[in-house]
Amino acid sequence: MNDTSHHDARIANMTFASVYPHYVTKVEKKGRTKDELHQVISWLTGYDEKKLQELIDKKVTFEQFFKEANLNPNAQLITGVICGYRVEEIQNSLTQQVRYLDKLVDELAKGRKMEKILRGS
Repeated sequence: MNDTSHHDARIANMTFASVYPHYVTKVEKKGRTKDELHQVISWLTGYDEKKLQELIDKKVTFEQFFKEANLNPNAQLITGVICGYRVEEIQNSLTQQVRYLDKLVDELAKGRKMEKILRGS
């Protein structure tokens, strides 16, 4: 199991709005679109465009962001290494959920097909 306790609190208190522009930049630099990013975020969290913008405007923390989310039941199919951690082995559920999102954004930026990113949904 991957022990992420040394940065779990930092991740929990980081605002989604502070990271979101980096997600947009990352995917757009690789030729993907903001709409595709929103599709990936929506698949993972259940948020529509309006709710996503509301959460960005409110500057919610990642803890609040995922507390309100309706996590996709196929999220546990997200596997692999992100930021040096194997996502399926992360013990803290919030940190794991944030890394799920990071992994999906990474896959999008790397040009992976949308049906693969969305785990067959």
